[in-house]
Order: sequence, then C-alpha cells, then structure tokens
Amino acid sequence: MSTSMAIHRQLYLREQSNQSLIELNDLETVSIELKEFNLWVKSKRKLTLSNIEGRTWVKTCSGGYITELTFFEDGNLIENRLFDRFETKGQWNLVDGLLKVTIFKGNNRYDFTVIGNHDVNIHSAIEYKNNELHSYLKLMQIEQP
Repeated sequence: MSTSMAIHRQLYLREQSNQSLIELNDLETVSIELKEFNLWVKSKRKLTLSNIEGRTWVKTCSGGYITELTFFEDGNLIENRLFDRFETKGQWNLVDGLLKVTIFKGNNRYDFTVIGNHDVNIHSAIEYKNNELHSYLKLMQIEQP
C-alpha cells in the first residue's frame, strides 16, 4: 500500500468509524468497506501551493490545544499558541497534494500530513510526536484581508 493511501486509510478510520487512532503499520489488519472509503476519498482534495504559501492556518487537536501556523514560501513555518503567542518553528512541503509538516518544540518533534477537504477549508491530519501516534488534528485556512 502506498504511503498516501495508508495516510488516507488511517484518517478515514478515525473520521468515519468509532475507531481510535490506528498506527500505519496496523492498517492491514483492519477491514474497511471499500464503497464507503471511496465516497469519503471523493470528499477530500489535493491541496495546492496557493492554499499554503504565505497563508495562516489555525490548528486544533482533539485535546483542545489551539495554535496558529504561518507558512512561508521557502518551506519554513512559524507556529504560535493562539492565546499567549509562544513561538515554535518548523518546515513544510507539498507532496502530491498532501501537506507534510514538521514542527520542533524543545526536544520534541511533531509530524503530520494534512489531507484537504473538498467542501470546506477545514482539513484533517493525524499527528505523531517523536514518531509515536499522538493526536487527531483539524486545520482551518484563514482568509487574508
């Protein structure tokens, strides 16, 4: 299974069933209804550079942590906590319509791959902290004035 397909399956299981987060390596053992999966995939879209470069997004996780991400054209990003503006840095790149993000906070490394939503600009990802499954994310593009 391709990495892209595995990421889609992992997110599908979190969003469309009552599954908790599942490791990518464990996806082969979980059955899915192919027709429902294909309908879910049609509700997603590839992200583009114009969605990302020079834009600010809000990121929230299932634990309630909320941050602001600013994506720069050079592949760098700044993350600020929404209420106290604590700043961390990271990198991003766009691979086949998937937004891959890495953020460093102290000794911790956070990685997630964002899958775009077709109908609204509220996208989804599953986050890893230090290579361990960590959290379900929602990310929203903010309209620039």
